[in-house]
Amino acid sequence: MIVRFGYVAMSTVVQNASPSKTMTMKSFMKLNDREAGLHKLERIANENLHNTLRLLKHNAAHDIKVYRFSSKLIPLATHNDMRDWDPFPALREGFQAIGEFVKKHGMRVSFHPDHFTVLSTPRPEVLVNSIRDLESHVHMLQAMELPASMKNNIHIGGAYGDKPSAAARFVEHFRELNPHIKERLTLENDDKTFTAQETLAVCQQTGLPMVLDIHHQWVNNDGEVPWELWPDILRTWETPLAQADSDRAQPLPPKIHVSSPKSKTDIRSHADGVDVVPLLAFLRNIAGATPKVDVMIEAKMKDGALFDLMRDLGNYTEEGITILDGASIEVNP
Repeated sequence: MIVRFGYVAMSTVVQNASPSKTMTMKSFMKLNDREAGLHKLERIANENLHNTLRLLKHNAAHDIKVYRFSSKLIPLATHNDMRDWDPFPALREGFQAIGEFVKKHGMRVSFHPDHFTVLSTPRPEVLVNSIRDLESHVHMLQAMELPASMKNNIHIGGAYGDKPSAAARFVEHFRELNPHIKERLTLENDDKTFTAQETLAVCQQTGLPMVLDIHHQWVNNDGEVPWELWPDILRTWETPLAQADSDRAQPLPPKIHVSSPKSKTDIRSHADGVDVVPLLAFLRNIAGATPKVDVMIEAKMKDGALFDLMRDLGNYTEEGITILDGASIEVNP
């Protein structure tokens, strides 16, 4: 099984390259000239895009093919008071440069809209805002001219005191979404509310591919070990939604998230790095049934954690692990 590792948004190795610089609405409202304020927001966004491209070049230099974009590329993009602002004409070149680089280097990129984006909500205004946020993320991927195989990953959302009803609401709201939003979604289990089994059930109803977070599954489960669910999770990556716009000769591999507990007393928070032992246990248990898998590292040290993990994996080359390059390995069952 070929395993590629990636990281989330920020680099702890490349200095002064934040892709998430922003401005608060309070600061924007203090500006006397709205037009000048919009130009300032566009300058910040262009700097975020420039830094994103810098990070992609850093990734390419280290063989990192899996990367999650910051959702804060465009400050205030989905704020209710900014609905008359279209930043994309001013950002066209920046987005296109990113998309061209991603395609040239065969990278897999994604977004993870924040926890306010919830399709299980019973509140119409929250649903409207959630859909607006998903539209914004789709628009950014379209501005990069990237295919629908580049996804937006979300959670089911809150239970609101009735988990079965919340799950049913998610399914109902999902089915009403525009197809261009649907085809870019993946669904992930969370660490407090919807377990991996419950998330899988929703994926099976909707045709959404499931991103298994093995840390979340460890702290919030139904008594199973994660690889017991893997055959059914793997099938969710064979649906039309999962493979939308992907090269059928090179189907989109399943993706998982990995992180480690910060401490014994804070098991939900993420540690700086990744503990190699439970990760390898999972990978070895799925290797026989899975040709390829992409792994998103959600550790605090970002790409630094990826480099540390690769060094740790180098200690297992006599135990069925082959280092392929700076960010990928082969695992023998």
